This record gives sequence, C-alpha cells and structure tokens, in this order.
Amino acid sequence: MPHENLQRSEAAQRSALITTHSYDVSLDVRQAADPDVAGYASRSVISFSAAEPGQGQTASTFLDFICSEVHSVVLNGEELPVADVVDGSRIRLDNLLAENQVTVTGTSLYSRSGEGMHRFVDPADGQCYLYTQYEPADARRVFANFEQPDLKAEFTFHVMAPSGWEVASNGVEAARTRLTGDPDTSRWDFASTKPMSTYITTVLAGPYFKAQDHWSATLDDGTQLEVPLALYCRASMADSFDAAELFGLTKSGLDFFNRLFGLPYPWGKYDQAFVPEYNLGAMENPGLVTFTESYVFTSRATDAQYQARANTLMHEMAHMWFGDLVTMQWWDDLWLKESFADYMGTLGVDRATAWETAWVSFANKRKGWAYVQDQLPTTHPIVADIPDLEAAKQNFDGITYAKGASALKQLVAYVGFDAFIAGSRQYFRDHAYGNTTLADLLAALSASSGRDLAGWAAQWLQTSGISTLSLDIAADGGVMGSVTIVQDALDPVTGRQELRPHRLRAGLYNTDGSGALVRTGSIETDVVGSRTEVTELAGEPQPELLLLNDEDLTYAKVRLDPVSEATVLSSLDRIADPMARALCWTALWNSARDAETPATRYVDAVTAFGPSETGIGVLLNILENASTAVEHYTPVSRREAAGRRFLAAADAQLDKAVPGSDHQLAWARTVAAVSRRDDALLPRLRGLLDGTEEVEGLAVDAELRWNIWHALAANGQATVAELDAELARDTTASGRAGHATALAARPDHDVKAGAWKDAVHGTELSNQLLSATIAGFTTAPAALLDPYVEPYFECLRDVWDNRSIEIASRIVKGLYPSAQDLPADGTRPEEQAVVLRTDAWLGTNTDAPRALRRIIVEQRSHLLRALTAQAASSAP
Repeated sequence: MPHENLQRSEAAQRSALITTHSYDVSLDVRQAADPDVAGYASRSVISFSAAEPGQGQTASTFLDFICSEVHSVVLNGEELPVADVVDGSRIRLDNLLAENQVTVTGTSLYSRSGEGMHRFVDPADGQCYLYTQYEPADARRVFANFEQPDLKAEFTFHVMAPSGWEVASNGVEAARTRLTGDPDTSRWDFASTKPMSTYITTVLAGPYFKAQDHWSATLDDGTQLEVPLALYCRASMADSFDAAELFGLTKSGLDFFNRLFGLPYPWGKYDQAFVPEYNLGAMENPGLVTFTESYVFTSRATDAQYQARANTLMHEMAHMWFGDLVTMQWWDDLWLKESFADYMGTLGVDRATAWETAWVSFANKRKGWAYVQDQLPTTHPIVADIPDLEAAKQNFDGITYAKGASALKQLVAYVGFDAFIAGSRQYFRDHAYGNTTLADLLAALSASSGRDLAGWAAQWLQTSGISTLSLDIAADGGVMGSVTIVQDALDPVTGRQELRPHRLRAGLYNTDGSGALVRTGSIETDVVGSRTEVTELAGEPQPELLLLNDEDLTYAKVRLDPVSEATVLSSLDRIADPMARALCWTALWNSARDAETPATRYVDAVTAFGPSETGIGVLLNILENASTAVEHYTPVSRREAAGRRFLAAADAQLDKAVPGSDHQLAWARTVAAVSRRDDALLPRLRGLLDGTEEVEGLAVDAELRWNIWHALAANGQATVAELDAELARDTTASGRAGHATALAARPDHDVKAGAWKDAVHGTELSNQLLSATIAGFTTAPAALLDPYVEPYFECLRDVWDNRSIEIASRIVKGLYPSAQDLPADGTRPEEQAVVLRTDAWLGTNTDAPRALRRIIVEQRSHLLRALTAQAASSAP
C-alpha cells in the first residue's frame, strides 16, 4: 500500500498547517469471534483547524488510514468522492476552512502481527481476545487520523462488542448500554481524554479476567487524588495471575513518582492489561498500559524475572509523565521518553520496592544491550536522525533506551540528582500536554543546575559509538608511580574521535582478613580527553584489582589492566560487592566479544565462578553469554570440547544447587539449551520428562518441558506424536509456540522445507508462531541450513514489499544465515562465503528500503564479529 512510510518533512508540513482538537471514534467488533469476518466497522469524527493559506490559494492536507475499504469521507458537511480522495493509505482533504470537521467511515482489518487491532483466539478455551498496539504509527490501522506525535487531541471512544466482554480504553467507562434490538451486543462509551498523541490511544476487548483496586494520595495543597486501578489478563490465565503483587507494585510506583515529579498523576484511572502475542515488553497508553502476558508467570519464574517485570511496570508508569504528558515533537527525540523511562524504571525499582540490585541488573543486562547495539555499523546518536516512520520503527533499540538511560545516569553524576529532578519538574510544568525537542529539556536542566549543558549534550547525545577506557599504570615494587586513564572513542559514523567527559570512580580492591576482595579505597575523577592522569593514586600501593567505573556511573567499555585481569580470572568469586562483580563479568565479556581474549577463557570463567555467583540476574546473563561464546565465538575445532566442558559443569551444578532455588532452575534451563547441539545429556533430559529421572526440588513445569522437547527434537529424538501429546497436556498459547518450535527443530530436510515455506511464503502464522517456527528452523546443523542461504537473499525484497514491517523484520532478521564457521584454511573473516554473499546483496540492492538494509548490515556485523572471535580463538 503506497504512502505508508510517512516522511518527517511531510509531518512537519502538516503540523505547520493544522491543529487537531478532538476525535470521536466508534468501533464495532461484535463479530470479532467469527474467524470468517476479517474486519470491523470504524468511524472517525475529527475536528481540527487550519492556518489561512496565502492569497488566492486553498489549504490541503491528508489523513492516514490503512484499511480494507473506505466507505465515506465527509468534510465540512460535503461528501467527497472516495475514488478521488483515497490514495493508498492516505485520504486527501482539500479546500480546508479555518475550522473543520471530517468524518471517515471504513472497514478496518483485524491483525495477527501485533500491529493495529490484534485478534487472538485462546487455544485453551477458544475465546477471542482483542487489543490494540500502535507505536509508532499503527493507530491508522484502526481509525482514520493524523498519525504523528505532535498533532495531539482529545479522544472519545465508543465500542460495540459482545455484552459478556470486558471493554476498556484510555478514558473511564462513562456508560454501557445493551442494544434493545441486539441484547447480545452492548455499546461502551468512554469519557474524553486529555490531549494525547494518536499512538498512545488504545482499546481492549474480550472476555478478560479483571481485578480491581484503588489508590489515593493527599496532594501538597491538601486535595485528594483518587485513582481507580484495574488489571486484566486472559480468563484461562487467571489462576496464575498474581494481582495482589501487581497492585502492590503499582501503588508503590504511584506513591514514588507522584512525590518525585511534583505533578499529580494526570490520566484519571490506571489500568494494566497483560495481552497475548505482544510485540513489545509493554506500551505506555495513558490510563490503560498494555504488557506482554509473558509477565503472567504460568511456570516457575526466577527472582530476576519478577524484578524485570517490576522494572517494566515502573518504566511504563514513568512514561505517564515522560512521553505521555510531554511528548517528543517527532521521532528524532524518541529518547526524550524512552531514555528517561528506562532510567526512571530502574530508579523506581531501586527506591520504591524491596529489590536492592536494580542498578546491578541495569549494569548487567540493559547496558549490555546498549554496548552491542552501539558497536554496530548502524549505530546512531541518542538524538537520532529519523527521516521517516520505518526508521522510527527500528530505533526502539539499545541506544535509545539503555545508552540514553546510561547517559542520564552520567548526567545525574555530573549535575546532581536534586538539580536533575528540579529541571524535570519544570519541564513538565512548562510543556504539559505539549510536544518538545532536545532544546526544551536542556533549557530546563541548565536552569536547574546552573550549568550550560549544550556542550555536554553535543558530546553525549549527538555523537555515536562507545568510549573504551583502560589504565596505563607505571608501577615499581608494587607501588604505583603514575596512573593514567586512556580513552579511545571512535565515532563509527563520522570516523572521528569523540572524547566524551566522564565523571567516574576508580575502586581499589584488596583481600581482607576473611579472604574476600573488598573495596579499600575509591577515587572520583573527571576523565577529559584521550589521557587523564589520576594524580591521587601516585605513590599508592598497587591494589589487587583497580576497577574503572566502579559503581557504574558512566557509559563505557572498561579494559582491565594485566594485574587486575589476573586477579579477576583467579578470584572473581571473592569480589564481595555485587556491582563490582557484575562490572568484572562485563569487562570479561566485552573482551571476548571484541576478540581481545579467547572466547573459551570467558566460558572457563563462567564454569569456574558461575556456581558461586549469588545474583540470579547476573548468573542468567553469564550463562547465556557462555552459550553464545561456545556456539558462535569458538572455532569449530575447539567447539565440541568447550561445549562438552560447559555442559558437564552445568549438569554438575544442577545437582549441587539448593533444591527449588532460582539457581537450580537457571542451571536446568542451561542444560536444556546447550543440549540442542550436544546429545550427551539427552537420556537424562528424557528421564526428567517421563519421571524416571528426578532432581530434588526441580519443578519440571511447562516451560522447562518445552525447552527439553526443543533439545530432543533438534537431535532427532522427538516424534510428532510425542510433541502432539505434549501439546494436548499444555493447550496454552505458550504451549502452542513451544510445539511449533520443537516441530521445526527436527533435523530433517522435509521439516526444514516446510518450516521455510510457512515462514517465508505463508501468511497463516501469527507473530508469535512465526518467531517460534523460525527459532526451531534455525536450530540445525549447517548441512540442513546451507541450502537456504541463496533463497534467503533472493526473497528479501519480496518479503519486505509484501509483509508488514513487523512480520518482515522478524523474517529478515531471524532467517539470516548467521550460524557460520570460519574455515581452517586461512580464510579471513571478511572473506567467508556468507559475508561475501551479504556484501554482494548490499552492493546490488542500493535502492532497497533503508530499514531493510539496516537489518542486513547489522546481521552481517554480528556474523563478522563471531568469525573474528573464532579467528582469535584459533591461535595457540
């Protein structure tokens, strides 16, 4: 469909011309449960004003609407010829007046991709569920609108749906009327909202389970703030829904953010819905936040998973101010909401819940995501250049979220927390219900801190790449003569050194009387330029570990000096501080990813010190990293031995871990995951499934069972009948996805051909089942996947042109032939066959959409990094 990819320039022209006032939207989903009904009636009534055109000219603009059919367009009382004004996804509006009203009716389509109005049929009970997801621009798949963030308006929604359903939207329910002519159908009318952007409007409908509660607070002026609360999930998941825990977190978050931001929660009610086949972790729709239902734990979950859920809940709540109340003008400043929400989400968990390791989790997981993204050729500044909607879709990445949040953490260290919050409060007061750019935020923060932050912003927010910090230590007889922090900060986009200022701490760690490595000193310093001498350390005894960026104040890769590295590799388990330990794990991992050290060294460190790692979040992360190191970064000549050692260590820890503990579950999941490519422990895994093998305290529940079936299937030790029988005992949505993965994982040419056909050429798989099928397909030895290298490159343009961007992105990314080995014949990484084939495609498809080329460039970079690590690990 033409015109879907709105250009930034077009959006700017439109917002210069018109101002939106209100929407009145009616949707009729009463037939949603009928699979033969592909769409639903949609009606938008939009009031807006237009600037006066030049003399002798008339003003024109366009609406956005991706639908099955437009039935009518009425502008200022005049019905327009549909055939004349509709062009693809746009509806042209000519001869505008100073004040205008347009009414558009049409048939919108239900979605199976998680974009627009997603329709899901629960395999457990056959019930139909609907929810909407729009970011960045899919509200136009549900109702006609001006789809850009700076055209805010008040929204009033009306929904026709089966009378027995629950229906919700951003506003509170104002009325519910059962139709006299059709008592099985009711009409829900919702109160008008305050001004908001189109992409954060939402509708939820279906036989959802609903729990209710209430939160109130006394404001500084003595008035009471009353906020109704509700939680939703599918009816078949109600027994697993820990509503009391979620309500408790919600109330703690509302207490915290209302005090912190100094501006009362502005959106009336606060509903949270956990929905199936969700493309994101969550979405900050005011008054009705939507989450992935994977946060409803139907199987055993670790404390790290519960903490991650709490972080997401706090992240979305922070958006009620950062992003919803004050919204970026265009997607260039997406960071204005996502970076702040990522920072505030962690802050909320740290200060408003019982978890004490929120910032350790941030350093360990979230920043790791940013480090990976920031080293790709497609890296970009935190304040990005977003010329169109396809680019916006792809910038919901580790830079916009975690690097931006890390930069804010560094800013807090730079200006002080109180000044940072004072500036944020002023920012809310100055721009409530409006739209902003970087300049608006800098003005508020500069005023509150008394510092001109333009230079800081230019260095941190408007450059690309990651700084690498290392230590140059001149020592004699165990005494440090000079200590210099060396900064390398190449911007891969410009090719220039972008030497950022870093406020950081250097921690000195030594062994105490109990044998633990503890902090015995700390120096806070400002790193400026390429070399910064730390004069305070001259003449001090050289510590066993000198840890740069202690307490994780800044965003940078840290290289350990030789003495510190030796200490870490021999005594990592003796580092008492959880944050320091996590930072050392990160330094080891970055060194392996960058081919500075052999990947097997990292795997050996995990094998040696993983068993004593007390932080479950850190343990889960390092186990996943070790699996990646074996599978992708270890040369084929050493892979089997390295993998077998790692698997044996994981198996041993499965037996040694405290029965029923999170750590036991982590080791069990690792055994299952590594066994997809190693058959040594398959008999034991089979025994865990059929009950002939037991591990004290280990619950072999649905999630773990499907992980085991994936391993068995990938090794040709699971039949279709067995997998079908497992599905019969687990009829949930996650069970259906596990079944799809296991089926596609079987090492058979016909199985792979069928999975390829379903994923690439079929249209029946939903977003969740597509990803599940791809995961199974790619679990295979090279001999089964090599025949698909050429078909992959041949299908790319067709997939991108004919599938939605969500589905196309999953196919293009998921099926890239990344499982490659570097030949032992001296071939250089950049000369490997798939790298060369990728280069050839990029060279002959220079006209391909930027978003498609970005995925291919990134996948090539991941592959080249793996091959480079293999080459480094091949050395004696």
